[in-house]
Amino acid sequence: MQKSTLLMLLPFTALTTFAATSTASLKPATRVRAEIPAQYRWDFSPIYADWAAWEAGMKEMEGKMDTFAALKGSLATGPAAVLKAYKLYDEIGMLQYRVYRYPQLQRDVDTRNQEIAGKFQRVGVIFAKFGTATAWFNPELLTIPQAKMEEWIKATPELAPYAFTILDTYRQQKHVLDEQGEKLLSYGSRFNSTPGAIFQELSTSDIKFPAIKLADGTEVTVSPANYGHLLETNYNQADRAAAFTAHLNTYAATANTYAAIYNAILQRGWANAQARNYPTTLDAALDGNAIPPAVVQTLVDTTRAGTAPLQRYLRLRKKLLGLESYHLYDGSVPLFKSDARYPYDSAKDTVIASVAPLGADYTAKYRQFVSGGRIDVYENEGKRSGAYCAGVYGVGPYLLMNYNDTQDAMFTLAHEAGHAMHTVLSYESQPFVTSSYTIFVAEVASTTNERFLLNHLLGQTSDPKERFLLLQHAVDSIFRTFYTQVLFADFELQAHRRVEQGQPITAEVLNGIYQKLLQDYYGDAATIDDLYKYTWARIPHFYNSPYYVYQYATCFASSAQLFKAMNTGTPAERAAATERYLTLLRSGGNDHPMNQLQKAGVDLTKRETVQAVIDQMNELVSQLEIEAAKIAPAAK
Repeated sequence: MQKSTLLMLLPFTALTTFAATSTASLKPATRVRAEIPAQYRWDFSPIYADWAAWEAGMKEMEGKMDTFAALKGSLATGPAAVLKAYKLYDEIGMLQYRVYRYPQLQRDVDTRNQEIAGKFQRVGVIFAKFGTATAWFNPELLTIPQAKMEEWIKATPELAPYAFTILDTYRQQKHVLDEQGEKLLSYGSRFNSTPGAIFQELSTSDIKFPAIKLADGTEVTVSPANYGHLLETNYNQADRAAAFTAHLNTYAATANTYAAIYNAILQRGWANAQARNYPTTLDAALDGNAIPPAVVQTLVDTTRAGTAPLQRYLRLRKKLLGLESYHLYDGSVPLFKSDARYPYDSAKDTVIASVAPLGADYTAKYRQFVSGGRIDVYENEGKRSGAYCAGVYGVGPYLLMNYNDTQDAMFTLAHEAGHAMHTVLSYESQPFVTSSYTIFVAEVASTTNERFLLNHLLGQTSDPKERFLLLQHAVDSIFRTFYTQVLFADFELQAHRRVEQGQPITAEVLNGIYQKLLQDYYGDAATIDDLYKYTWARIPHFYNSPYYVYQYATCFASSAQLFKAMNTGTPAERAAATERYLTLLRSGGNDHPMNQLQKAGVDLTKRETVQAVIDQMNELVSQLEIEAAKIAPAAK
């Protein structure tokens, strides 16, 4: 059976660059949702007309689930029975998108509404029920010899869209348990989310951040949002140091509890891997997409050997900021100030113009997507933070923003709209069964669109300060999306391996791993304050989605290579590279992601693919130094 249709909420990459002025309207002053113009809010009606229609959808889905369960024992009767099961599963899957997204999207724009939160919880219950009700399918399917199944597929044209999914089940056959084993594991599906839920409550609901007094006498509570804002805007290093100490100490105070939660995550992963006959949790995490574990190890090893450009950038920051000692909490404050604003409507036109090299068809679809109803643009009371793109099969993508008229926000729009266009092209090109692309390729489209925007803006200015800030955007992208995510992946590898070897996991152990990683990656380019060893305690990905973060780095490396191919060489070579890239976006999940990327021109098994990002970082830092030397001191 195909993978779950519970879709990803794709995280965004926050990046910092310069801004251009515009006469377009700035963001609304109000935070009252009803007062924000409708064109900047989501229209939920394409999913369901109202809650009564949603209830009918829930009922319809439950009925189809019962019908599916009744198919048990029928598959061996022939290809018609297999086709019937897959078609019914498609029908259920398409309903899953709608019944899930309708309350989830509405919850996210008003997290205070408990009635909607309750409806969303009902979806989780019914999805868990479906997991148990379908536990029989793969074991029964695999009782049919693969050779016979291949004959059925060949003789039954309607099975062709399901061929990849069916044969991939056979590829993973040794990791599929018998019906009783699958049923037992399905009972644990709700429990599997418990450690992450405990982390969520401890790190959000129950956590209390202290207030600190800044040099100007103001008091600030060092919550995550305030802490991030202070590090990005406060030029007083003593204030940043005080905020860092207060913020990290909050996690350090309950580090033993965080360690116990993370140990539960690690033990769960190792138990599930062993139950399915995988040698390591990494193998278990990667096998679903047929990704060789060597890809992750090559990524880590190559990056560890290529930290010199990162350290060189930190030394440049130290010099330009005029600091006697450079700390990690100095890494977000802008090197040069800019108060320019990017109103949403003009930013929207800019990001559309930037993707012109992808062709008229892509641009037209892009313009249609941003025309209204599918992007929830501005912050309002009760709305969740951040940004994401969420697909609804048969309807299209929905994009959440909290747009604040900064260039950071404009790049976030480009990033998330890249996801949206990936979804649009996949949905229109693929049947439902292969319409969902994997996380392994998801960030390729988003970061490629950021690269197009950066390139577009660089082509419009010769001003050294603007160019510096744009180049700094590119460097910070590599810093945050590549180096930082590889460091996180390195941490996960070491922690999981300790559990696999039967070694203890304590706060002291995790502190030791993380502190050593900071020393290895940053060297003597930064002072590593002792409290930074507790950083692992506050990284949500470690608890919510183990072995996820490495994919940011592999996608970043992939987009770098694809973008280069689309922008260098002869016109014919560029056109061919662009068509390969668009084919990748249209491919959905019709093949394993490594194969999809190889067809597009990227081989992540090769060390040089990763090394190219490191080399690019080195070149960009050199350009930063050149532009910095041109900027008059008064402009800094």
